[in-house]
Amino acid sequence: MKLLRLLSLPLALGAAYPPAHAESLLELYDMARSYDAAWQAAKSQYDANLASAAQTRAFILPQVGLGAGINRNSFENNNPATDRNYTTQNAQISASQPLYRPANMATYRQGQRRAELAGYQLTQASQDLIIRVSQAYFDVLASQDTLTFVQAQKAAVAEQLASAKRNFEVGTATITDTREAQARYDLVLAQEIAAENDLRVKRLQLDTVVGKTNARPNPLAVPLNLPTPQPANPDAWVAQAEAASPAILQAKKAVEIAELETEKARAGHKPTVDLTASYGLTRNRNGSASSPLDSRPENGAIGVAFNLPLFAGFATENRIRETLALEERTKNDLENTRRSIAQAVRTAYFGVVSGQNQVRALESAEASSQSALDANRLGYQVGVRINIDVLNAQSQLFQTKRDLAQARYNVLLGQLKLRQANGTLGAEDLARMNALLAR
Repeated sequence: MKLLRLLSLPLALGAAYPPAHAESLLELYDMARSYDAAWQAAKSQYDANLASAAQTRAFILPQVGLGAGINRNSFENNNPATDRNYTTQNAQISASQPLYRPANMATYRQGQRRAELAGYQLTQASQDLIIRVSQAYFDVLASQDTLTFVQAQKAAVAEQLASAKRNFEVGTATITDTREAQARYDLVLAQEIAAENDLRVKRLQLDTVVGKTNARPNPLAVPLNLPTPQPANPDAWVAQAEAASPAILQAKKAVEIAELETEKARAGHKPTVDLTASYGLTRNRNGSASSPLDSRPENGAIGVAFNLPLFAGFATENRIRETLALEERTKNDLENTRRSIAQAVRTAYFGVVSGQNQVRALESAEASSQSALDANRLGYQVGVRINIDVLNAQSQLFQTKRDLAQARYNVLLGQLKLRQANGTLGAEDLARMNALLAR
């Protein structure tokens, strides 16, 4: 019973009194959004992609230009004798508006698709950040649990070592019991050093992601009720991925962009029609080459320009063949992405289900290991069990506890990865995870 109280005390204290200034998963995610370099780079790339896509609007909007110039001229003529210097000033404004340019319209539509593609890329980066923060968060909690269990095991082995020494001194046990307990104690000391270092490394990894020194994640609430995946059907999760997965949506947009590239190539055989307009003003001071008088002529024009390509050395035909091949490649890429996502979703789903079954099995194993330890301790006291039996039972119990804690974190992280696989992962999923943390 003393050992049972020793085992339960660290967990009870961790649940009732979370570390000072502890942060929830959602709080650390918000910190990471303003600090993580990979996320900031993705956001900058998104802004650049939007600006690049917006540039294609220029292909369907009017083009307006203004030009001006001034020239100093010298004119000489022998018959009749003429020697005159004069200045010519001119200014002109011109504009054109595409009326029918299929290639320009396809380019503009490509820009719209690229803007949508940029949004899907940013969504994928956001989901990746959620997973990285969650992984680092649960890694710290798992390392803390491992250290707690190792320290509790050290205390239990130390108690068993002291008992073996007392029994040896009074002659009820051999030196072998003492040496076995000492060897196990030394081993646990080594495990404690490794656990402390692992916790230190895991905390550094979390700090690197969120940008906060010595971040303290909230532990899981006790008792913990692990949620099950809903819907409880892998095919339903795969079906959601078709409309939500950023990877699939990006592949679909790539197909649409490739189809528009083929449309642009085919436009090489089509005519173009533009509306053009211009207005010009010229001022001749001190005359001109044809007249000694000042003049200020003005001219304006408006019209329609038509152009029909007749032969381009088979460049257009070959360009069409190229774009059709590239279009077929993007379609194959889309199908490959669909298959990969479907496999990833099913793998993640069965991983969560298997993890939940493992948690239930380990919970039963924990209870059985505790009963086995109690029985071995009692048997050792009455002389039907030896010291090594108690030590082995202690090791089995603590190993089971570590495995159980890790399995719980794997299930929680697996549920987030399942949503990432099918593209539905969002900050609201972290909010649901927060409900499982100690307040």
